[in-house]
Amino acid sequence: MTRLKILGALATLVLLTGCIGQDIEAMRNAEPTGSAFTRALAEEYRQITIFEADEMYDWRDAGYFARKGLRAAGGEVVEPEELANWNLPSDKADELTSARTRLVDLLNAGAREKVPAEAAHAQGRFDCWIEQQEENHQPDHIAACRDEFYAALTALEDAMKPAAAPAPAPAAVPEQYVVFFAFDSAILTAEAETVIDDAVAAGAGAEFSVTGHTDRAGSEEYNDRLSIRRAEAVRDALVARGVDEGNISLAGRGESEPAVATPDGVAEQANRRVVIIIQ
Repeated sequence: MTRLKILGALATLVLLTGCIGQDIEAMRNAEPTGSAFTRALAEEYRQITIFEADEMYDWRDAGYFARKGLRAAGGEVVEPEELANWNLPSDKADELTSARTRLVDLLNAGAREKVPAEAAHAQGRFDCWIEQQEENHQPDHIAACRDEFYAALTALEDAMKPAAAPAPAPAAVPEQYVVFFAFDSAILTAEAETVIDDAVAAGAGAEFSVTGHTDRAGSEEYNDRLSIRRAEAVRDALVARGVDEGNISLAGRGESEPAVATPDGVAEQANRRVVIIIQ
């Protein structure tokens, strides 16, 4: 009876090994189908299967990942390993739980579709890590799978970050032309006429802002009036060149906004001006 039991057990082992071997060979030769993610994931499990079978002689885990890889090769989206299904050291549970949560959150956020190769690699390295951690006797292999997982996870997280918003386009700077005047004068010079010609050519059909200024020689009241006279002279020149007067706004700033800061009473050529802005 005892001998019969032994023979039965051996027969079962041979049969089981044969089934596992078939799964492993099927995984070696599988032609993955389905999405880019499932095809990449099948390749990840093919590599785990070959490693476990050919280098570690771990037929049980090789067969397990072969079956998982065959499901992926058939187009099925298989999930990362559940911790509850593995006999893991208690002091590793928290880290593995956190790692799996980060991975699953990314997968569920669309990583399988957006970056399928990166998503598959991260899942493959996680399953490699959990398998090695259960065995818990080859620290180099554990460390390799763990480090490769974290590198893949970081790359996956970077790939899933929202694209940076494009920098706002710089605000358009209105075209500006400056007409200069002689001391205590609102008469346009030949140079001023040329500047006005340029402004009209550049602003056909546009609106014009015309603002007069003075230097700080003379009283504030006088300079206020002079700045208006200068602005009116430029406005009239624009109208004479065909600009609709309704498209021209007029202002005088007197000596309040000098281009070059000077003490009161100083005559400064750069401040005797009218600024034309094309809106």
